Amino acid sequence: MTQASADLRYQSGFGNEYATEAVPGALPQGRNSPQRAPFDLYPELISGTAFTAPRHENRRTWMYRRQPSVVSGRYKPYAQAQWTTGANREIALPPEPLRWAPIPLDKADVDFIDGVHTLAANGDAEAQTGIAAHVYLASRSMERRALVNADGEMLFVPQQGRLVITTEMGVLEVKPGEIALVPRGVVFKVALPDGLSRGYLCENYGAQFRLPELGPIGSNGLANARDFQAPVAAFEDASVGYELVKKSGGRFWSAPTRQSPFNVVAWHGNLSPVKYDTAHFMTIGSISFDHPDPSIFTVLTSPSDTPGTANCDFVIFPPRWLVMEDTFRPPWYHRNLMSEFMGLVYGEYDAKPGGFKPGGASLHNCMVPHGPDEEAFERASHSDLKPQKLDNTLAFMFESRYRFIPTEFAMQSPALDQDYADCWAGLKDQYKP
Repeated sequence: MTQASADLRYQSGFGNEYATEAVPGALPQGRNSPQRAPFDLYPELISGTAFTAPRHENRRTWMYRRQPSVVSGRYKPYAQAQWTTGANREIALPPEPLRWAPIPLDKADVDFIDGVHTLAANGDAEAQTGIAAHVYLASRSMERRALVNADGEMLFVPQQGRLVITTEMGVLEVKPGEIALVPRGVVFKVALPDGLSRGYLCENYGAQFRLPELGPIGSNGLANARDFQAPVAAFEDASVGYELVKKSGGRFWSAPTRQSPFNVVAWHGNLSPVKYDTAHFMTIGSISFDHPDPSIFTVLTSPSDTPGTANCDFVIFPPRWLVMEDTFRPPWYHRNLMSEFMGLVYGEYDAKPGGFKPGGASLHNCMVPHGPDEEAFERASHSDLKPQKLDNTLAFMFESRYRFIPTEFAMQSPALDQDYADCWAGLKDQYKP
């Protein structure tokens, strides 16, 4: 890739109006689509929202490229049976908690495209509602292969191994503890500098992720816009052809191209891939007693048509201090309207100290009771409540108003914990009148 610096460089901000060029003078001044763009580049617009969306919500980017994206061969069907779209409503799912151990990586002789496995999904990509929760298991970089997802934007949560995500707008390097967000319709490829890689993926069919409102928290806290990083313009000089895989309407298609899709020399706009280091998240908590709802850990939200009830919230549980007095400090026992798909990037989750492993996942659907296992309850009920630092841990949650339905792959996987419910079996009646 050719870019302004030999090292990866980024622009700061989330949803900013960026302007970047890999070659000085490649960005037109004063006009988006001049009769002849500098260096005889082709102007091309990508709109992530409807043209008439409110100004503060409108997302679009102008790209100036060596060849437009219409230059490609004919599409043919492409087989990727483990990446599914929307919920299979034929699966009869008992209203019970589910948990998966980490899915092994030792048999993953595939690149990112073929390494995505759907665990659970809801909603409908055609109706632009809901999400899918995937894991990716990959061992090979995408070389002359690229992917474009027309069904939804993609939120990457690496768990093992770095990702180098090359996009039309530049390059992002993302390590465990960081996340990356690639908008719907943006072409990208994934390289694996550390080899075997595993992580989580949220495919969002609904409204684009954005920063949540802060309300009474005020003007500071949670994730700050300036800590998100967008790539600078970069392009490939080589004219070697690519295989372009496209996901559209839940189906996969493949077409040959005689040129690289990563040929954008300059771009400006506010529709861009971004990365974010969760270490910059400013946690909010109680300094007296009890603890607020987990919504205070929301990094990004995809709103629905019901105010305050999200299509998807991306929530993290990072290192933090616990100082509350006379308070049961792990999550309480609860059942929610919102459905929760949860993963663990590293460390130990305080509510499941032994049973929830990095790379694993759990699912607690609407009104399914869950909470600390027996060991966590006993320890938290009798511990000396001194100030305590939860450290070296990072868990997350894809929380949705829609019920998740696991895939056949998830329900038939050896990683499915058939004895998950037993972690609460020892919670006896302790009533002492």
